[in-house]
Amino acid sequence: MSFWWFWAQPPVVEEALDEDLPKIADIHAASFPNKWNSEELARMKAQEGVAILVARRASPYGTRAPLGFLILRTVADEAEVITIAVHPRQRGRGIGKKLMEAGLFRLYGERCSHLFLEVDAANNSALLLYRSLGFKQVGQRKGYYSESGGDGTALVMRIDLR
Repeated sequence: MSFWWFWAQPPVVEEALDEDLPKIADIHAASFPNKWNSEELARMKAQEGVAILVARRASPYGTRAPLGFLILRTVADEAEVITIAVHPRQRGRGIGKKLMEAGLFRLYGERCSHLFLEVDAANNSALLLYRSLGFKQVGQRKGYYSESGGDGTALVMRIDLR
């Protein structure tokens, strides 16, 4: 007897659709104190240079629920991570890494030189992820995060894509 449906398929990462925005807003609200609603996300998505990638559950039953998302903004040949979040129940499964790798692949194809991000210095799991991908600290901003588990310091990190 085969239980092929029991094992979760790895998530797929693709461009977010407008109908994903309410679920993305829910994931954002579960992840950050300053919540973005679906209208704010729609305005952001409509901006030039902004891409929203979503990691979806792959399922033989057709469930394509978003598990996490990544928002990137590109200007000239540089890009920044606006935000990344994975639903709290889905964390620790490599979804954030899969989103970041898809974003890096996309930016590399667009011939971006650098990708920047800011991360709370107290967010150890995020720091481990970014460092494992090759990000290096290039600066810091004291007191940037008001709802931090630490002193609110944001580390500015960069990865060179060329």
